[in-house]
Amino acid sequence: MKYRELGRTGRRVSTVGVGTWQFGGEWGRAFTQREADAILDRAAACGINLIDTAECYGDHLSERLIGDYLARRDRSAWIVATKFGHRYHGFMNRTWHLSAAEVRAQLEASLRALRTDVIDLYQFHSGSDEQFENEELWTMLRERQRAGQVRHLGLSIAGAGHWTQVKRATAVGAGALQIVYNRLDRRPETEAFPTAEREGLGILARVPLASGFLSGKYRPGAVFSGEDVRATHKPENVRRQLEEVERIAAREVPPGVPMARWALAWCLRRPVVSAVIPGCKSPEQVADNAAAADLQIADDR
Repeated sequence: MKYRELGRTGRRVSTVGVGTWQFGGEWGRAFTQREADAILDRAAACGINLIDTAECYGDHLSERLIGDYLARRDRSAWIVATKFGHRYHGFMNRTWHLSAAEVRAQLEASLRALRTDVIDLYQFHSGSDEQFENEELWTMLRERQRAGQVRHLGLSIAGAGHWTQVKRATAVGAGALQIVYNRLDRRPETEAFPTAEREGLGILARVPLASGFLSGKYRPGAVFSGEDVRATHKPENVRRQLEEVERIAAREVPPGVPMARWALAWCLRRPVVSAVIPGCKSPEQVADNAAAADLQIADDR
């Protein structure tokens, strides 16, 4: 495993982390505690030290699975990142709750679910610019930092159209940015990376496998159904992205290299990217993801 500094936090994170949205039950299956334990144990064995979760991945369900695990392991071995701002009501059904009082309550609930005294990275979760510009919220969060409940603040950017938050990250005390970045979506290279490099902000690349499309497992015509978040994507967009994946596989992925491994390493070719945080459904997938740390791809700037 390789490690990089996570921007202004100063923490050294494994370049491959574990994304845990799937633990909340919105990626086609539910997880038992035993299954979550096996995934996280394999991650630890691979040298991974970064777990990313959120309050709304199953109404703190993902956090509870992680918290039960951490209660029986060495908590100090992990950098735990979670998020705030949403309330989970059901499959792909959330409402915003971003007042200072509401987030303070969310923080306490996340600490209980994670069974920890401190959250290493607490991230504003894909809110609007108007919700972001709330000084009372950031004042409260900085107070929670001083109280020792939060080590570092971060921003999980919703996506295109929210680049103002990137430019304001340092002003609110954030040290890291979580951004959708993958071979199918390179917009952050022009809209976020220059600011991050100039201000020393670490980048966590979320959805680095483009919701699994860059895993190499799916072909044009693939259909997703049930409680799988990809079932909410427009079929035409799915078809177009999978056709582009086929072109990338033919033209860019070296022979014999698994596409998922290549796609993760492709994100890491830029030094500003501290880590990728792919999801995983099995210990085997964790090990496959971790192997991306050893694959070198040249920076194409």
